[in-house]
Amino acid sequence: MGHSSAVRGGVGSHRAASASFGPPGLPLGPAKMMMTGPALSTSGVVSSVPSRRSSGPSSRDALVRPSSSRVRAAASFFQEVEQAPPDPILGVTEAFKKDSSPDKLNLGVGAYRTENLEPLVLDVVKKAEERIMSQNNNKEYLAVEGFAPFREVTARLLLGDDSKALKEKRVVTLQSLSGTGSLRIGAAFLAKFRAGTTVYISNPTWGNHFNIFGDAGLETAKYRYFDAKTIGLDFDGMVEDLSAAPAGSVVILHGCAHNPTGVDPTKEQWKKIAQLCKDKGLFPFFDVAYQGFASGSLEEDAWAPRYFADEMGLEIIVSQSYSKNLGLYGERVGALNAVVSSADEVPKVLSQWKRIARATYSNPPTHGARIVTEVVGDDALFSEWKKEMEEMSGRIINVRAALQKALESRMPEKDWTFITRQIGMFSYTGMTKEQVEHMWEKWHVYCTKDGRLSLAGLSLSRADYLADAMVDAINTVPASPQSKM
Repeated sequence: MGHSSAVRGGVGSHRAASASFGPPGLPLGPAKMMMTGPALSTSGVVSSVPSRRSSGPSSRDALVRPSSSRVRAAASFFQEVEQAPPDPILGVTEAFKKDSSPDKLNLGVGAYRTENLEPLVLDVVKKAEERIMSQNNNKEYLAVEGFAPFREVTARLLLGDDSKALKEKRVVTLQSLSGTGSLRIGAAFLAKFRAGTTVYISNPTWGNHFNIFGDAGLETAKYRYFDAKTIGLDFDGMVEDLSAAPAGSVVILHGCAHNPTGVDPTKEQWKKIAQLCKDKGLFPFFDVAYQGFASGSLEEDAWAPRYFADEMGLEIIVSQSYSKNLGLYGERVGALNAVVSSADEVPKVLSQWKRIARATYSNPPTHGARIVTEVVGDDALFSEWKKEMEEMSGRIINVRAALQKALESRMPEKDWTFITRQIGMFSYTGMTKEQVEHMWEKWHVYCTKDGRLSLAGLSLSRADYLADAMVDAINTVPASPQSKM
């Protein structure tokens, strides 16, 4: 709501605050206004407030008594607040919960489920929590920058033990509220020190990216990423759009398992993107939400940001999340990292990140940071964690194979190989909004309206059911000629 609308209908609708309780030309300060004019009760009814300068009403009191229509206009400070549109991802879960069908499937939210479609707490997390409970830690605030041992292990996990930047002490790390909080701190930092820059975001992208950077006051633009004809990467379009971006622009890059498409550049394509950023003066901002969860390998999934920083010598910012790879969704643990040019810049950048964090949430939570520290910092737990990640990613790979096979048996004339070419939690099917709505209504299969399926929420036993729903939707609701479907 803009300032003008607030003045028209909110508390300030009585022309202006300084004149609300006095005749024109006689503005009063807030204290005097409260003493000499009528007051609004919590119900919005006007009550008389006698002046300290007289024992009863005067002609002045009559002048300042608002009309009933003006009182009604001022009854609610929030009356002009508009309803925000529903979140496209969380709205899927809300619709799913309202559905009473025993056949329903929730393939909307990116959260891992077991073969029984139940949430999973990793064994390694349980062991880490047992250790933490035995330590008798207090509940004091963490430092604004976070738990120091966590900051050390998370930077090493991201950049690798052999990182040049780490050895040269050119890495800034701030513990933050998972990936979303880290991105928001980074966005606020850009808005303050790179005001006027444009943030380029892939089309399509995770639904919250535009909210995060747009709400921070930054200009955003899209670059091509997904090719609907091949259901793969539009690399030529991506390069063309980024080549046209002004120097100094920020480019949001998904470090691995691109959300929502599951389509990643090859290593050779990553090299060309890095060279493009260097040649054109573009600043890379990586969102790494799935390290180790996409391929099952922590090293493979961190290849791109490591290459940009160490091999190309680029300055980068990277947000990290432990929601997916450790299953710590509700712990809100993550980090914001930067590789800078000089060790002298580290304390300066960190000081500004701390200042933003202090004004945003003050201190990060403790428990999740201690879990990560125990798991990543202990050789035995770390090895066990890698095995559990391989099991999670392996289950999704098996689900992809089963779904592809089921689809091919039902619609052999279509190429379904994109199901297994894509990686990570999601499959971007290219299905239309109308086809998705058909699956919602007839088959009780819930996914986002852009056709993104969270295969982490599918079991092998339900792959045939999903294939039936998809094929029926495609046959019943034909796509437009422009769509591959």
